[in-house]
Amino acid sequence: MGNCCVTPHGSSEKKKQKNKPNPFSIDYGANNGSGGTNKLVVLKDPTGHNINERYDLGRELGRGEFGITYLCTDVGSGEKLACKSISKKKLRTAVDIEDVRREVEIMKHLPKHPNIVSLKNTYEDESDVHIVMELCEGGELFDRIVARGHYTERAAAFIMKTIVEVVQMCHRHGVMHRDLKPENFLFANKKETAPLKAIDFGLSIFFKPGERFNEIVGSPYYMAPEVLKRNYGPEVDVWSAGVILYILLCGVPPFWAGLFQ
Repeated sequence: MGNCCVTPHGSSEKKKQKNKPNPFSIDYGANNGSGGTNKLVVLKDPTGHNINERYDLGRELGRGEFGITYLCTDVGSGEKLACKSISKKKLRTAVDIEDVRREVEIMKHLPKHPNIVSLKNTYEDESDVHIVMELCEGGELFDRIVARGHYTERAAAFIMKTIVEVVQMCHRHGVMHRDLKPENFLFANKKETAPLKAIDFGLSIFFKPGERFNEIVGSPYYMAPEVLKRNYGPEVDVWSAGVILYILLCGVPPFWAGLFQ
């Protein structure tokens, strides 16, 4: 996508304000006869504790700052899924733990939608949190833009209709995504007409009408000015969608990340 790739395209930035009340407390407790040894508990109500009882984890599909996503096979049905495994050793702060817990809660909260990746099950053992999700094998919207150079107006309109519907669905249910970008939309399969699905609610947050936020969150190319001013609401998702539209049509971003640093 031209110079859109100056920095790693999957990177996101997040700065948390100190002394902010934590809506999700960190739970510690003796688990499974541990003899009183405190062990970190991240999820409130996981499906289970041993993911291997139901799923086989296969090849690596991708990795991020905290976790690795694997191809995941349901041993009973043979269904192919994706599993994001997050190492607890990398969850060093209360904010890290809050983010993982909230990501799962948001995915559970959102209703089923053809353009939002669906959550299947969650597991937590002593070392990892496992999030089992629908598998999207068609790759990122980002990669298709790079391959095309840019989209026609008609093709861009078709993509944007999906993105706007996703934003509408999230906002209707009190969820602000806060990291909308082409890398966070995957195609269900390799076909040109494959459904597009929103993923990665790791920076998302619940909101109430009129509520304002001051955390600097998101990816620089797609970040609204209100985020940098530390006074924003769900409208920032609309800004990010507008940046995606510009990139679809032009093949380059309307603003350069250096402006935000």
